[in-house]
Amino acid sequence: MRLRGSSAQAVVAVGSLVAALLPFATHTALAAPAGSHSAATGRYVVTLADQPLATYGGGVDGISATRPTPHAKLDVTSEAARQYRTHLEEQQNRVARSAGVTARRHYAVATSAFSAELSATQVVRLKATAGVTSVVPDTLHHTADDRVSTDFLGLSGRKGVWSSLGGADKAGRGVVVGDIDTGIWPESRSLDAPALGTKRPPATDPYRPYRSGTATVMHKADGTTFTGTCQTGERFAADDCNQKVISARYFGEAWLRAVPEANRADYVSPRDGQGHGTHTATTAAGNSGVRATAAGRDLGTVSGVAPGARIAVYKALWESKDGLQSGGMTSDIIAAIDQAVADGVDVINYSVGALLEPSLTDPVQAAFRNASAAGIFVSAAAGNNGPLEGSVDNTAPWVTTVAAGTMAPHKGTVVLGDGTRHTGVSTTVNRAVGPKPLVRAEQVRAAGAAAYDASLCAENTLDAAKTAGKIVVCDRGVNARTAKSAEVARAGGVGMVLVNLSASSMDADLHTLPTVHLDDAEASAVRAYAATTGASATLTAGGSDSPYPQVAGFSSRGPSRSNDGNLLKPDITAPGVSILAAVAPPTNGGHAFAYESGTSMATPHVSGLAALYLGEHPTWSPMSVKSAMMTSTTPTRTAAGAASSDLFAQGAGEVQPSAMLQPGLVYDSSEQDWLAYLEGLGIDTGTGTRAVDPADLNYPSMTVKEVFGRRTVTRTVTAVTPGTYTAHVSSLGGIEARVSPSKLRFTEPGQKRTFTVTFDVADATVGSLVTGSLTWKGAHHSVRSPILVTPQSVRAPERVTATGSSGKVSFTATSAVRPFTATAYGPVRGEGVHGSVTSHGGPTDSEQTFTVPVAAGTKAVEFTARPGSAGAQLAMVVWPLVNGLPASEGHVVLPGDDTSVAFPRPRAGDYRVVVVTLGDAEGTTSTPFTLQTNSIGPRSGPAGKVSVTPAAYDGPAGVTLDVSAAWSGVAANDRSSAWIEYPNAAGTLLSLN
Repeated sequence: MRLRGSSAQAVVAVGSLVAALLPFATHTALAAPAGSHSAATGRYVVTLADQPLATYGGGVDGISATRPTPHAKLDVTSEAARQYRTHLEEQQNRVARSAGVTARRHYAVATSAFSAELSATQVVRLKATAGVTSVVPDTLHHTADDRVSTDFLGLSGRKGVWSSLGGADKAGRGVVVGDIDTGIWPESRSLDAPALGTKRPPATDPYRPYRSGTATVMHKADGTTFTGTCQTGERFAADDCNQKVISARYFGEAWLRAVPEANRADYVSPRDGQGHGTHTATTAAGNSGVRATAAGRDLGTVSGVAPGARIAVYKALWESKDGLQSGGMTSDIIAAIDQAVADGVDVINYSVGALLEPSLTDPVQAAFRNASAAGIFVSAAAGNNGPLEGSVDNTAPWVTTVAAGTMAPHKGTVVLGDGTRHTGVSTTVNRAVGPKPLVRAEQVRAAGAAAYDASLCAENTLDAAKTAGKIVVCDRGVNARTAKSAEVARAGGVGMVLVNLSASSMDADLHTLPTVHLDDAEASAVRAYAATTGASATLTAGGSDSPYPQVAGFSSRGPSRSNDGNLLKPDITAPGVSILAAVAPPTNGGHAFAYESGTSMATPHVSGLAALYLGEHPTWSPMSVKSAMMTSTTPTRTAAGAASSDLFAQGAGEVQPSAMLQPGLVYDSSEQDWLAYLEGLGIDTGTGTRAVDPADLNYPSMTVKEVFGRRTVTRTVTAVTPGTYTAHVSSLGGIEARVSPSKLRFTEPGQKRTFTVTFDVADATVGSLVTGSLTWKGAHHSVRSPILVTPQSVRAPERVTATGSSGKVSFTATSAVRPFTATAYGPVRGEGVHGSVTSHGGPTDSEQTFTVPVAAGTKAVEFTARPGSAGAQLAMVVWPLVNGLPASEGHVVLPGDDTSVAFPRPRAGDYRVVVVTLGDAEGTTSTPFTLQTNSIGPRSGPAGKVSVTPAAYDGPAGVTLDVSAAWSGVAANDRSSAWIEYPNAAGTLLSLN
């Protein structure tokens, strides 16, 4: 898909910009490393505009539509599906051959794509090929890492949700949850079930799965059929599947090829080599009332959210010995999605995250779009990079993005010798320990151990003679939390106080010795006291109460950069701290159950709730189920116990299962709505779909990125329960909101009504987020949608170009603030780095690679590559790097008069810049070039002078001003860049020459 417009993190290109890297570009001053002629070669996933099987509606001569009809699921075994799959593979091979590459792997069910080994030159050629929507590096994805969550959510008990559904064992009956994760530990008690037989189920038990040859078949609540298999492999036999785990497959072709066998710590089979997948699968749909024990301790009973649902396992994430290569490759993950859609799952749980927020055209997100279009509910982890602003992951509107919240904690208290008490979390302090001497770990470090390593209680860093009989304070970070207590125990300590040094979770881990885990607010006092002479402490069970649910500190926050700030993400909050569920014993200290924290743990709660819903309403669309969940939430709490208004943390709020089953009204959307939304963001979907304003996507929340005076948005609701509903708007401080009509009347289920909400900026602070909600109140239902509005400060062009060593350029700006100010930074002219490429040499001679760091605080950065030969076809690709690897689709600029790409308001980080020739100038055999990086900071040394008029204006707001920028002393033959900044960090990039 090609970027047509601008985004919140605008990407501006001269020449022909084919694809943009979305909001997370970052840049600083130019580094001038020597170029490499091979660094960009690697494996990529190439996605085409052709509709996959899941959404193909016809149009190819002789091949009927394969898209499922309403209330049906995809049939990949039909003759039309076979023919269309062949057609897609032929198309993919044709595109691959056009760039001189061979497709290694084909995808046709949830996405039309292929994987291949590509050089940067081939990336550019494919980006320029008609029908190619994205070319993305095959990157590594990682698992997103009352006191019983099913009790806390009100599922259990005589009046709980399970009881209303006929009991726990019937909750989710007829539904299959597909778990894309690290696999499954089939021996877990949470997965006990009768063996699969070969007899078809009787009418009294219609959803019982059975074997048919090597396949597992299950007739589902929606009237369609699931068909899977139990794929055998290392320590995994066909009989490891049963009537709970009805299918298990693994996808590791790319990961197994990329990771040397000596660094693998996993089973080449569906068996879980880490424990994460077993935890998420059993949280979503494990058996009910399972007695959990660990290390001889009775931990009570655990249950999946939808105990009556079946589990299909799609192992696509793997464990390495060093941990650095643990995760799953993009190509393996989309293969798993393809198979899950083909098998016929109802729900996909995706507790997985990327290195950076992926674009909406990323192959994984695109595959989920088609899975959702085929009727599959997808829940995905929001990520564990909180509380960093803009860190949220998996943000496509067709998935449900889940934040992690707290529950009533397992409390433990550290009583210091001075009498102060500090309450945290503990499952291992069952009786008082102490008073005992209290020390910081670095005070008792072993000879030769670094103080920093000892402070983390890293392996073999503590001196046994100094540690024996003491309670040791260990800092969180680097090594596993339970490894820290193991080191204290090895050195003879009697207890541990684990302290967070920044906002994060407090985890009820099963430590080797009595441990209390404290948050960062308590940590500083305890660490300071422990460093004093004669310090002592006692560890006790219980402690003071803390408000819950709160959004966990680690849970990633919005806004979503990929959505250009037009969509509230995350969508919803669910329990994700100290969740007890089954794990794989070999990698969890021999324990069959463990407490884990993360948005990974929150996500399967929502997956399980979707299974409950679909068991009762099997023909509902995925977006209707999402709407029912989002509009029935309650706000999470602040640390002080008040209702939270932080929508970027909690989304719509904490999920409420009992209320979600009676939603009253729902906001529904489908594939055409999502395509129109993408077009509205400036993304060419290749479908000819008409664009809509992104704020008008029929979503259960309302996000209006820019209100400049007045803005109107439109929504349509569908009645679940007929009646009259009245609109109530709350808490939009400084903004007037009018709903029209303010009453909606429905006489039967399924009726639709459309309404508008008009926002008028009154006394709101321009540039500041304003939050509130719209609630439709009926006789017995309340349907609440969160609202997030940002009054805009200035409208002005994002980029202005001009030429000459001196001159002036004019443009207009409209300001909603008073006074209006304009400040010029720069101009900057970075030192050029010289290189040479040739289209007459070997495969990598046509490209040269540079790594360019960009500093924090940069106002804007501009990369420019200029050929030394007129007529040369010079192109450029720019990737952001995380841990030295490309983290997303690159920005590709095709040959033109000027090969340049600019990033206003960038975030800091390293970038890989690859200069490519698609053809040397006539009569030449190589193309010399100069790569220039202009990074504009608050104190950039000017390469000339620039001024802006007016520098200030204190007249009425809303007036359109004539603005002029004048410059002098600028080099006529090199690119110079300046930044004109307005109130609230808005600005215009001035590109000269």
